[in-house]
Amino acid sequence: MPDFVDEAVLHIKAGDGGHGCASIHREKFKPLGGPDGGNGGRGGDVVLEVDPQAATLLDYQRRPHRKARNGTPGQGGHRSGANGDDLVLPVPDGTVVTTPDGEPIADLVGAGTRLVIARGGSGGLGNAALASAKRKAPGFALKGEEGESLDVRMEIKTIADAGLVGFPSAGKSSLIAALSAARPKIADYPFTTLVPNLGVVEAGAVQYVVADVPGLIPGASEGRGLGLAFLRHVERCSTLVHVLDCATYEQGRDPISDLDAIEAELAAYGARTGVDLSDRPRIVVLNKVDVPDGRELAEFVTPMLHERGLKVVAVSAATREGLRELAFAMGELVDAARAARPVPEPTRVVLRPRELGETPFEVVALGDNTFRVRGDKPARWVRQTDFANEEAVGYLADRLNRLGIEEALAKAGATEGAEVYIGAEDDSVVFDWDPSIDAGHIPIGPRGTDSRLG
Repeated sequence: MPDFVDEAVLHIKAGDGGHGCASIHREKFKPLGGPDGGNGGRGGDVVLEVDPQAATLLDYQRRPHRKARNGTPGQGGHRSGANGDDLVLPVPDGTVVTTPDGEPIADLVGAGTRLVIARGGSGGLGNAALASAKRKAPGFALKGEEGESLDVRMEIKTIADAGLVGFPSAGKSSLIAALSAARPKIADYPFTTLVPNLGVVEAGAVQYVVADVPGLIPGASEGRGLGLAFLRHVERCSTLVHVLDCATYEQGRDPISDLDAIEAELAAYGARTGVDLSDRPRIVVLNKVDVPDGRELAEFVTPMLHERGLKVVAVSAATREGLRELAFAMGELVDAARAARPVPEPTRVVLRPRELGETPFEVVALGDNTFRVRGDKPARWVRQTDFANEEAVGYLADRLNRLGIEEALAKAGATEGAEVYIGAEDDSVVFDWDPSIDAGHIPIGPRGTDSRLG
């Protein structure tokens, strides 16, 4: 398996919240010690964080299932459960996070950038926290909520200022090695470079990052060679540098036809992805002029390239001829692109409180005396309820009544015995509605029971 992987699908599960504890303080000579059950701990979040040391998504391709720790249950003696540890997943700079369908979620750029991709579930309240003037010693506690779970697709788009594009063996890796401290693999056969190589170049006061994009051949935008896998790394480059081989002996190739072929692939990729690369400034590098035939060919095609309005630099990575001029030419375009970028506005958090009179739920008629209650709050309350405990079920009924669901069902035309669905569409809890039961009265009886449900 290759060491460099720039795409991965991750299956994420945040930690579940711990259940609350139903406990009564018991001590000699203190028969009425009162409830002392602690709350459950919060489940851990799953966090994506940009790590400068991370360079690949290989580990996530090998182990795509990741889960944060659960919170622990509460205990008696007012001891709350421990919170689950967050799961921090390091990702490379320039990682784009989307849904499996391609809907954007986040673009993680800059060391230390963090994204909480899945939030842990809240811990359930213990009976000490549920005690009130009317219900002095609850015989139940609330269950912890499940953490969020989702699938995400991650894709690396290399962070570089200038991108070297060209045919295999045109000398892109050799140029990066000559211009910077990067040491990519260099050999005399096509597709030597299997991963984008990055190098830092200094040109006077300007420091910038150069990347070579491997495997571009005719048809690359449609999947031929390696181009489709790595064309995305061109998207963030503000400057494109065409590296043209002036010493190739391959039949049917010359600098002009190579330039046209690569430009056609860039245009086809832009049409396919919606990323317009036509407005990026270009530099043409005529490489391998240390070869006599290469110098003659470079001198022959330079006027043709000037007619197209292109900046042309003749270089030799082997003898370092023209490298200083190339470094400053790229630095000038990169510096201009940086100056033209708009100043980012500070992030503002906008709080939008719920409008007065807006109900946190809705009642939808499904058919003959059958209704569904939709809303985050009722669904969350149902998930927190221990349906094996009658008192907990009665407490849920009281909460739903205070929210106004009983009144809303009556207005919707529900009659005695109506089936009421609350919760997720595929995992709902079904209630038989009885409007004659007093949902506002808390009966006195043994803990864990409710005479209204007998």
